[in-house]
Order: sequence, then C-alpha cells, then structure tokens
Amino acid sequence: MWVSPERHGTITGVFKNQIDWLPLEDGSVRPTQGRTLAVMQVCGGSQSFNVVNSLRVLGRWMRMVTIPNQSSVAKAWQEFDEEGRMKPSAFYDRVVDVMEELMKFTFMVRGHSDYLVSRYSERKGDAIQRALAQAAGAVEKA
Repeated sequence: MWVSPERHGTITGVFKNQIDWLPLEDGSVRPTQGRTLAVMQVCGGSQSFNVVNSLRVLGRWMRMVTIPNQSSVAKAWQEFDEEGRMKPSAFYDRVVDVMEELMKFTFMVRGHSDYLVSRYSERKGDAIQRALAQAAGAVEKA
C-alpha cells in the first residue's frame, strides 16, 4: 500500500527517495516483482489523481501487480478528527473499498505471482547463465 500527499503536482521527494533506495535487483529478480500494490493520495486542496498516476507508473516499473482501484482524498485536512482518525465520509468509504480490493487481489495472486511476472527474456538469460556456469565447472574439473 503506497500513499503519498500531492506536492507540486506529484509525489513528495521523500516518498520518491524511499522508492529509489529499494534495491533494483536481487540476482536478476526485482524484490518487489509479483507483489500486490494499492495506491492512494491525499490532497490539500481540490481532488487530483496526479500522485496515484505516478505511483502506478512506479509500481509497473517495479513489476508489481497494481490493483485497478485507487483513492484520492481531497482537502485531507478536513477529513481527520483530533485523534488523527479519518472521519466517516465518501472518502473513507473509498479507502475501505481500495483496501478490500487489495486484499482480494492479494489472495488471487498469492501462489501465482512467479508465473504472472515470469518473462521469456529473463528465463532465456538465466538458462544461458546456468549453461556457462556448468561449462566453467566442467573446465575446472578437466
């Protein structure tokens, strides 16, 4: 679940920095690939979808399964009580809808994500690397 405020029409620098520090690969596999992702944003003013659109692009680039539903909470400063809990509203209902969908997609993808994100080009590359390693092992034995 990624949530970011909108700052100057896009995600905050802090949020982008957090994403940038995630490792790109572990071997040839992105640690995020196959994970289920939901995106939401909060806005200080009128409703916008700039942040959720940016987060979707990042999620796809990181090979995550991004759910279709999303939420954008406008005038977020009005939507929370003194304890920091979200007040009942259409925005609250939408957040709950997104979380339910995230859970459903996670259940659907669980156990199948390796298959869903498997790419021919990566399988081919892995096969070549295994063949080279076997050949190097055979040369060492000889």
